[in-house]
Amino acid sequence: MESHIRGSQWIRYVSVFICLYASLRRTSAVTHYTIPEEMEEGSVVANLATDLGLDVQSLTKRKMRLDVIANRKYLDVNRETGDLYILERIDREMLCPFKMTTSNCFLKLDATIENPIRMFNIELEIVDINDNAPHFRRDTMHLDISESTPTGERFSLNNAVDPDFGTNSIKTYRLSESEHFNIEIQTGRDGSKFADLILTKSLDREKKAIHNLILTALDDGVPTRSGTASIIVRVLDTNDNAPQFEKDNYTMYLSENAHIGSLVAKLNATDLDEGSNSEIEYAFSLYTSEKTQETFGLNPTNGEIHVKSTINYEDFKIYDMEIIAKDKGANSLSSQCKLTVLVTDMNDNHPEISIKSFQSPIKEDVVVDTVIAVVSVSDKDSGENGIVDIHISDTLPFSLKKSADNYYELVISKPLDREKVPEYAITFTVTDRGSPPLFDNETITLELLDVNDNVPQFPQSLYTIPVVENNAPGALLSSPTAFDPDLHENQYLVYFIIEKEIANTSMSMLFSINPENGNLYALKTFDYEIEKEFLFHIEARDSGIPPLSSNVTVHIIIMDQNDNTPVIVSPWRAHGSVVEKKIPRSTDKGSLVAKVIAIDTDSVHNSRITYQFLVNTEATLFSLDQYNGEIRTTRMFSYRDARHQRLIVIAKDNGEPALSATVTIKLSTVETDMKSYSDMTEVPLEHDIFSDLNLCLVIGLGSVSFLLLSTILVTIVLKCQKPKHSKAAPPSRNSVISSERNSTFADSTLVSNDAYWYSMFLAETRKGKLVVRQPAPKGSRYVVSSLPRGTGLTETSDSAASTLQYSK
Repeated sequence: MESHIRGSQWIRYVSVFICLYASLRRTSAVTHYTIPEEMEEGSVVANLATDLGLDVQSLTKRKMRLDVIANRKYLDVNRETGDLYILERIDREMLCPFKMTTSNCFLKLDATIENPIRMFNIELEIVDINDNAPHFRRDTMHLDISESTPTGERFSLNNAVDPDFGTNSIKTYRLSESEHFNIEIQTGRDGSKFADLILTKSLDREKKAIHNLILTALDDGVPTRSGTASIIVRVLDTNDNAPQFEKDNYTMYLSENAHIGSLVAKLNATDLDEGSNSEIEYAFSLYTSEKTQETFGLNPTNGEIHVKSTINYEDFKIYDMEIIAKDKGANSLSSQCKLTVLVTDMNDNHPEISIKSFQSPIKEDVVVDTVIAVVSVSDKDSGENGIVDIHISDTLPFSLKKSADNYYELVISKPLDREKVPEYAITFTVTDRGSPPLFDNETITLELLDVNDNVPQFPQSLYTIPVVENNAPGALLSSPTAFDPDLHENQYLVYFIIEKEIANTSMSMLFSINPENGNLYALKTFDYEIEKEFLFHIEARDSGIPPLSSNVTVHIIIMDQNDNTPVIVSPWRAHGSVVEKKIPRSTDKGSLVAKVIAIDTDSVHNSRITYQFLVNTEATLFSLDQYNGEIRTTRMFSYRDARHQRLIVIAKDNGEPALSATVTIKLSTVETDMKSYSDMTEVPLEHDIFSDLNLCLVIGLGSVSFLLLSTILVTIVLKCQKPKHSKAAPPSRNSVISSERNSTFADSTLVSNDAYWYSMFLAETRKGKLVVRQPAPKGSRYVVSSLPRGTGLTETSDSAASTLQYSK
């Protein structure tokens, strides 16, 4: 009986197995679904009962269940509705970690029902979405590059990774703006992207020692995601300076129960070197106790000292530590300082401030009420101790406006001016209302960008530049330089001369200016006697947009040089340089023998003439006035004095070096009394009229001869003086002869107004007339009247006198 029962059970098991196998054969087809990853929990994938041809009402009765081949159950079946829904978020990158480069990621499930037992194979293809941003394995990459590295050199950079697939993976890289570096994107055999840093411009350590770059990796998904990494390029230098702290000893106060990680002090050591030689590492020295090192942590990179463990005022009140700053040079140098931390007994929490948003730099012309930062404040305490007040310095052109609970906006309250303050250190101070109150502060630095709002300024409004005549063309005259307090192109100035014509000559033909530095040059040689001054303007214009400019007046004054030799205009010389004169031997002491007159066309200082004897055959007989050139006798002639005297007079100007002219006067003494010295100068003596043998006879004959000669000369002079009447107009006292500069009169060529006066004086005197010069009314002129000798000034007849007018 027992064996019969066992046999029947065996038969039943076999029949069940056969039915199950047949069912599996019938359902061997795989039901395939495609869904994106990261679907929300509870999301319906499909109605499994409908897709498998099952009755929804029998799912519960037939105990439909879902078996997951993997270890985790991501989906399940609702037996009441037959829906296949998401039980747990599906992450394709976690489900298929090794299929980042292929699109095939499947999740295989088995759906089983009973009565009879049937099994269905379900396959879900998980489609990738762009849910991962590219990221770098290292957030910061350090590169040490020697400043002698040639351009074109390549430097490998760490590539970014993106667990997404296809277009959602990394597409390209971008580098922040830099004038020295660029990147070149390479594609690996597996399709991955990486970038090489290319040096495009030579480095100069003295100009810039550290270059901070940002490398951004971007995918091609929708939306596009990116990741960044910092590239710090340090220009290498030799290590010859040790780090130096600002002070040798620091004292800091710290409240007890300060938060772990609170900043106690930030020690700043500076190294004058560059590159890795100026990178400083901070460390505690061996003189710092183990308890102090357990309580405080020192950041080896930035020198910040933070609280590392709980501080109890009752345990320790004073902590002493010694910090060493050591650079990273090949032969490292170091220095140390001492820090004393005094613990204060306080039991509150400090208020905190957080910079949520900050815009820097900004342009200096930004409008008032512009928001430049958003900050939030908080305090872990409660009640009055948790109420936080925030403020900034009243001297700053900023104000705080409350925007929401514990949120404040930093706005501009007054116009900014970069030329006065190029940057602002804005310190936010937060204080709670506890007793005693606690506070904290945070400082941000706002940098201002320049705009072209300043006009170039010359240090003076007028440049008076003396230039000595006979200058060399191209000589530097001056450098009228302007200043512009703006920056960069807004302060780059260009100079040029404002065009102006003088006597049909453009300023650009006379002067030139260097547009870069304002150096002013002369283009020609100037002559004081022709041009005495120039007045023009120079403009300085900056390179901003729009450009601003200003101008300055330049007054060029030509300075005289002693380049004109004096010209002797009296006594008049018809030929050669020797003047022969006859004087009575009975001439009294102090009598005027001759008058030497010279003129010089240079300036007043250089044209001042002095007279001296070069040769005087009888030094005790004649004297010469050095200022007016009058030669007079110092005594009467004696029988011992020679009959012929030779005088050489030099007329010397006041220049440096002095120029001169000479005249030779040959004097012959006669016994006859002579009335007109000018007539004697016109008639040379051909033989001596004196004789030592018979003085009385000679005197008698000389007197008779002189009277006869005088009569003849007077007759000739009177005939020559008769005026020649013009057909156009009769002679009149008011007739005018205009004599301009360089006009010719008599035998002398005039080179100045005084020369004209002297030459006319000589010519009219030879004709026996008296010449009088008087100022003309209303103008810088003279009226010169020529009168016959012996006629008084008030008795001048209309027919005998002529008036000559000339410009001074």
